[in-house]
Amino acid sequence: MSRGKTTLIDRVGTKVSALILTYFSDSQRFLILCVCVGCLCGVVAVLFHVSIHGLFHYLWGNVNNSGKYWYLWMILMPAIGGFLVGLIIHFLAPAAAGSGIPQTKAAFYNQFGRIRLRQGITRFVVCTLSVGTGSSLGREGPTVHICASIASWMGRTFGLAQSRVQAMVPVGVGAGVAAAFNTPLSAITFVFEELLGDFNSKALGGILLSVVIAAALSRALLGENPAFTVEAYDFVSYEWIFISPIVGVLAGFLGVAFCKLLLYSREKIRESKVPAFIRPAIAGLLVGLIGTLVYKLSGKQHHGVFSIGYHDLSTMLSGNLVLSFACLLFLGKFIASLLSYSGGASGGLFGPVLFMGGMLGGMVGLTGSFFFNWSSSEVGAIALLGMGGMFAAVIRCPITSILIMFEMTLNYEIILPLMVGNMIAYYISNRLFPISIYDALLLQDKINLRKLPGYQGAQDWRSLPVSTIATYDVSFFTDHWTVQECIEKSSNEPKHAYPIRNINRELIGIITRHELLEVGPEHRNESIGVLFDFKNRKLIKVTPEKSIREAARVLVVEDVMQMPIVQAKNPARMIGIITLHDIARQQNAIEEQLDSNPQ
Repeated sequence: MSRGKTTLIDRVGTKVSALILTYFSDSQRFLILCVCVGCLCGVVAVLFHVSIHGLFHYLWGNVNNSGKYWYLWMILMPAIGGFLVGLIIHFLAPAAAGSGIPQTKAAFYNQFGRIRLRQGITRFVVCTLSVGTGSSLGREGPTVHICASIASWMGRTFGLAQSRVQAMVPVGVGAGVAAAFNTPLSAITFVFEELLGDFNSKALGGILLSVVIAAALSRALLGENPAFTVEAYDFVSYEWIFISPIVGVLAGFLGVAFCKLLLYSREKIRESKVPAFIRPAIAGLLVGLIGTLVYKLSGKQHHGVFSIGYHDLSTMLSGNLVLSFACLLFLGKFIASLLSYSGGASGGLFGPVLFMGGMLGGMVGLTGSFFFNWSSSEVGAIALLGMGGMFAAVIRCPITSILIMFEMTLNYEIILPLMVGNMIAYYISNRLFPISIYDALLLQDKINLRKLPGYQGAQDWRSLPVSTIATYDVSFFTDHWTVQECIEKSSNEPKHAYPIRNINRELIGIITRHELLEVGPEHRNESIGVLFDFKNRKLIKVTPEKSIREAARVLVVEDVMQMPIVQAKNPARMIGIITLHDIARQQNAIEEQLDSNPQ
């Protein structure tokens, strides 16, 4: 029965696609679909927002009506949700874990923007269940993934060329951010800063269309009011020059701490022997304990550790939160967000980062009010500085961090202090943690984004440096390891060849897996450094600035499959590897793009 339905839908889709292909060119179809994506993503984003808030408030209402056992329900609510989420993610939808932005970036760069609609649907369901039951994450990142999957599906369904399908992903991302935050300007800058990496794109017109439509629909369905309200305050120069750097420095260092702890805890939880489908439940139980403790200590007034927590954040932005409660909420959200994301729940980082930033800025404002008698509106304005600084430090999109604060509050007076604080936070974060959090998460998952500059012609890509398509996530062997140890370690993730380093971490050679397997049992307990004598073996190397064309020539002439990329000033220091497979894959991708979009 289900197979018959699927076949019928496919047939209808094929007929509609054929009709559109007949009457419209590729460029026309792209713009029409951008309008459709804006409409559909706007509605879906609103439904997603309503679903999460509806589920959470329904469950919270039941907790308040549960009498003397209220604390038990508060603790168990995210644990039960985590258990269900863990089962769904582990057995049905692995791509629904995390925030969705890393998955979107990986699909955009590595798969020509192909994202299955099923991923968006499962993300909608799983994230609603996860955040709606109290997981300490946000809805904005998942909204991006959902809308990107819609855009990609529409592009493929209605016959766009492959390059146009890839261009549909930024269109969906922009629509998702615009609808989730009700912020069209920052949605555009986020697409360029986070996804595209620069402000050059032929899809700008389509992005603008989808963003405007999605934001308009969001405002029509949810209201014209901004996400947060901060009273206008005229910042006097000597005050904001003193305040902004303090908030920026604190946000920078705490943002780096959050990123590093997130990656560390995520790695440690993955290495644990706890089954993957149980981890979200355990994380949910710990979040329940932390959230309940904070709620109890705050006099049963503040439950912002659970779910998105924007109600308590709005209270902080109005300056009506006491210092002890702000400290409790910041610490609770910091730990709970680390646990939720590292434990494998489904949800984004935007919400927790903004929440922590607001509490951080609020703590600075409330502390200063003891000495300078600041009003509640001034404390709220400083909390807004903290939101912007934390966003710039963690998400690493400085222009977006300024615009999004302005659009979410419609408070122009805060722009100049925001610029100062955000740039300081961004600078500190960038110096101490050079890789953005989403790229770092991808690298931790052993995914390297295949980013290429703008395409300029059939021969253009071969003149690019090898660093453009190189692999930087490389598995090394050490020369004192035995052959048996190398075989065992390579069995988990078999590759054609492995670089060899000495005790000083200097590159001394390369060995293939085939060579290791050819060693007889009687010699497998000998070290590879002694057995293969790398000092007398020729090692073919290349520096990062060499062109792909030159690297391909060397690989063919020397009859090798791979070549280490080393520093020009220190040839013993390896930074990556280039293989014939990398070059062939890129050539196939370029040829597919040419075939699907002829000049």
